[in-house]
Amino acid sequence: MTDANDLRDWLLLLRTPGLGARRLREGLAVRGGARGLLAWLGRHPASLTADGRAWLDHPDEASLAGDLAWLAAADHRLLRCTDEDFPPQLEAMPDPPAALFVKGDAALLLRPQVAIVGARQAQAPGLANAARFAAALASGGLLVTSGLADGVDGAAHAAALDAGEPTVAVIGTGPDRVYPRKHHALAQRIAESGAIVSEYPPGTHALAYHFPQRNRIIAGLSLGVLVIEAGVKSGSLITARQAGEQGREVFALPGSIHNPLAEGCHALIGDGARLVQRPEEILAALAPAAMELGAELRARLERAPARPPSRRGQGVDWRLDDEYRRLLDAMGYDPAPLDALVGATGLSPGALSSMLLMLELEGEVAPLPGNRYQRVV
Repeated sequence: MTDANDLRDWLLLLRTPGLGARRLREGLAVRGGARGLLAWLGRHPASLTADGRAWLDHPDEASLAGDLAWLAAADHRLLRCTDEDFPPQLEAMPDPPAALFVKGDAALLLRPQVAIVGARQAQAPGLANAARFAAALASGGLLVTSGLADGVDGAAHAAALDAGEPTVAVIGTGPDRVYPRKHHALAQRIAESGAIVSEYPPGTHALAYHFPQRNRIIAGLSLGVLVIEAGVKSGSLITARQAGEQGREVFALPGSIHNPLAEGCHALIGDGARLVQRPEEILAALAPAAMELGAELRARLERAPARPPSRRGQGVDWRLDDEYRRLLDAMGYDPAPLDALVGATGLSPGALSSMLLMLELEGEVAPLPGNRYQRVV
């Protein structure tokens, strides 16, 4: 079966009403993949809802064609739970997604991440704190992840980008839509140097129940969640609760007792969240988890099946795209400092760090003391 057929099978399953991520993942494991699961569902139609049976009997070919057309773009991808570079931190979730639509650099999802969330109607001090923490955490080596919402989310994304680092936005619509609309320009910036991630296929509109589902992915991707300005009924508290249930660190920024948007943060602190005042506190707290994630990624790569040999005469592994080829060419075979590679490639330090991590995991480069890297001959 060709990759194109397998991709279409996945899209059929992802769009099947009533199937859901959990049943899909379980079915894939038991039935031997997407084609096997589709065949089993065809023989056992009673296992589906009426809408699910109707969809598989007569799928909307226009929707599937639209999905395939969206995925045909160079920077678009369907990242499946069966892919070896599916983020391992998501596997610790009680209800992990079966697949993610990614616009931008999917490799960033393997990096250690910190979520920054908070009120949509955040006040000026809250927005300033979001920007300050996001810039410092991004520059300190943590990828800032949020939900592209108005207020704290948008301020955190923008500050990470302004610091020259990538950021990840997990959204509650299809990957081809932007909500709120005012963030179109911000979403474009994120896609160019970071990644926009969605559990929902192209064309999906914003629906209220999508956002708690989106929040669980934000929590799952991150080593910790920082809450800045949140009321007692804020959706940010859902993200924090899900993070705590998944064994992640929860941080909260305190505020004035007279500010209603500080009440949610104070409630979190009362429930055991870590009170923080400086970004350095978060960097120190998450450093062990970041190292553990790196070790898990290396172990996963070592357990992976053998791959076709690298085309080293062309200076690139079989999986790497043109951007990685340019990076390897810029490195040559002598030790190269990160700042020299920034100048040679024009890429940001954050983007380069992500790419170098992937190349290290692929066995293409080796890290050296002094923030230098060298190609493996």
